[in-house]
Amino acid sequence: MISMSALREGLYITVLGISVVFAILSILAVILYAVGWIERRLVAREKRAGKAAETGVEAEVETEAETKVRIEKEVAEPESEAGVPPHEVAIITAAILAYMAKKAEEMRPVPIRRKVSDAWRLQGGEWLG
Repeated sequence: MISMSALREGLYITVLGISVVFAILSILAVILYAVGWIERRLVAREKRAGKAAETGVEAEVETEAETKVRIEKEVAEPESEAGVPPHEVAIITAAILAYMAKKAEEMRPVPIRRKVSDAWRLQGGEWLG
């Protein structure tokens, strides 16, 4: 029979182990978030430096308010990298969806029949015999 002290010790070790695991996972999550934040900042800085090099103008530091305004403009007037206007993207998307819907109507379920295998019966016979 298990004594009460052994049960307490087991519970203590379990709680300690779970706490250590979650503490390490939390630390890793913070580290990954920090790395992503640093990377986004570096990429933004490189883009500004690239634009400044192209225009020959010194790169300006963008404030958070300017960043929000720029993002809102990009969201309001989206344009893909290839320069395709949004209404053409919508037309192409609608055509693809219509094609997929028509294909779905044409599909029919195919019955699946299982082939009975004697392998299991034969294997069991070897063990019994």
